[in-house]
Amino acid sequence: MRFVPISAVKEESYLAKTLFDNNDRVLLKKGVKLTNSLINRIKNNGIYSIYINDDYSDNEIEDVIRPELKQKAVSAVRETFINFEKYNDYLNKKFANKAQEKQIIKQRQEYIKSIGDISKSIIDEILQKKDIMINLVDIKSADSYTYQHSVNVAVLSLILGIELQLNKFELYDLCVGAMLHDLGKVLIPEDILNKPGELTDEEFDVVKEHTVKGYEYLKNSLDISASARMIILQHHEKVNQEGYPNHLDGNKINKLAKIVAIADVYDALTSDRPYRKAMSPSEALELIMASGGTHFDYNMVKVFATKIIPYPVGTLVKLSNDAIAVVEKVHPDFPLRPVVKVLTRKDINGNDIYIDLMQDISIVIENVQYEAP
Repeated sequence: MRFVPISAVKEESYLAKTLFDNNDRVLLKKGVKLTNSLINRIKNNGIYSIYINDDYSDNEIEDVIRPELKQKAVSAVRETFINFEKYNDYLNKKFANKAQEKQIIKQRQEYIKSIGDISKSIIDEILQKKDIMINLVDIKSADSYTYQHSVNVAVLSLILGIELQLNKFELYDLCVGAMLHDLGKVLIPEDILNKPGELTDEEFDVVKEHTVKGYEYLKNSLDISASARMIILQHHEKVNQEGYPNHLDGNKINKLAKIVAIADVYDALTSDRPYRKAMSPSEALELIMASGGTHFDYNMVKVFATKIIPYPVGTLVKLSNDAIAVVEKVHPDFPLRPVVKVLTRKDINGNDIYIDLMQDISIVIENVQYEAP
């Protein structure tokens, strides 16, 4: 399978991963042959990139957690965020009585418990697997982006947290805090969050309020730990004191918040947004590595880089010798130097050409190729 922008998808290719609509219902099942009408249906649901199988790639890539568990987590995050919005409406006197407030607070407790239960399931599932590498980027619809992003950040954070040898209690707080890290965004106007152009300084100031608003909502809740609440407040702090909301020095930023900061940016960069197209995993990783020691904790970035596969099996790439190739095998310790099969030429006997970039160091991958040769 390979991940391609919907604009590059051709008829007769096959959908390699099931798609869900904005209400977490199956939109199209894995394996369906794509037609122009189905491609347009995908576009109309605000999905800009998908996984396909075609003549160049029909491999399987295993999900880190089961799709049904991921969808359950997305639904739990959605319900929790909606509950926060209702509570804010009450504070703004859109509801008239105390009974309404009690009901909302009771629901909050139920939703936070649901987040906690799902966090335990996600942790157990990931811990059962050995040496997990991040070789997928998630498919997100425009309308459900925040909820899907929240779950993805939790999974990415856990993979990094396990590699950093956090104990199970820390992993639990990490997962809960990561799933709720963007809670305050429900109070940010959608026209600002989804603005196609660059934000003004005033608009960015509004966006930055989401960390404090989410934290304030949960700061007196006994259902969520202090460490998880710190993730919500501090996931945009930077180790060079240029983050927000409090411009903290790196030594004063919560350890779990530092982990979520890396996962948050990686997932955001590899996601399609109204104001830009998704970066490839390799481009996103390069940006994060370049920010180690300034935006992010340097040692955590080094560990994170060992867990990313920038060019998963099935990726079409352009090589420095101008050849177009498909990644056939990834070396776990050297993911930037995979084995590739050249697609644009054969050897003198008409056989496929395979290049092990670990052996032929004169050739490098220049970029990801989405259009088939």
